[in-house]
Amino acid sequence: MLLLAACVGRGLDDRRASAATLAAARNWQLLRLAVSPLPLVAYVPGSVIAKETLTVYVEGDGLAWLARSAASDDPTPRRALALEMALKHWPGTAVYLGRPCQYLQAAEMDDCDPAYWTNRRFAPEVLDSTDHAISLLKRRFGATRLVLVGYSGGGTIAALVAARRDDVVRLVTVAGNLDHARWTRHHRVPPLVGSLNPALEWQRLRGVPQLHLVGAEDANVPAWIAESYASAFPASERPEVRVLPGFDHQCCWAERWPELSSGADLQAER
Repeated sequence: MLLLAACVGRGLDDRRASAATLAAARNWQLLRLAVSPLPLVAYVPGSVIAKETLTVYVEGDGLAWLARSAASDDPTPRRALALEMALKHWPGTAVYLGRPCQYLQAAEMDDCDPAYWTNRRFAPEVLDSTDHAISLLKRRFGATRLVLVGYSGGGTIAALVAARRDDVVRLVTVAGNLDHARWTRHHRVPPLVGSLNPALEWQRLRGVPQLHLVGAEDANVPAWIAESYASAFPASERPEVRVLPGFDHQCCWAERWPELSSGADLQAER
């Protein structure tokens, strides 16, 4: 048991260090955000340059499970794919926002019940903390408008946050889980009891320009999840779902992000 604990600990240190190394290479720094009820951290550019539009990249679910029925003790991702994308953002100002309880030290985990990265990963209190964090980042950079880009479960969060704000001028999801009820049924796993679902919030998103990028080879979040979500909208308002051949849940979003983001109209304005 001691050996197992040591291996898990080293794995967590490696996951934190991997993100820190990526960020440092571009002179980005870790920012601890004073939000409640759940703690959040961000990576932001080292120099603050005021811009009217701020693009916020939201991380995926991270290491939520060690096995099908065993929750992780810490959701820090093995690969911070949304951070990799944020660091390739150009032009304009971008920041990266982790999910609740990712990248924290042990002493900061008091409020971090594993429910918040398993069944309650999209709970109202998760949205409250994330929404507050985004407002702090917006204020820090002097922005008046937001573009939200969410990867995987971060796309779920981005959509749910956009549904409650009036300053989001563009919503982009990448391999996003836009209907977790259908997703859990598809994978034959328990429903995410206590979580909000973008598929039930679509009317509040009717005025938000959206683009949903999905991989044709994604077995985790199949393309039909996003297509089902989009089909709820009136035909004249239906969000674009773009299915990319050869892409799956991880490949090749970060590698191709400069090209993809230039076609995603991340500087869109109302």
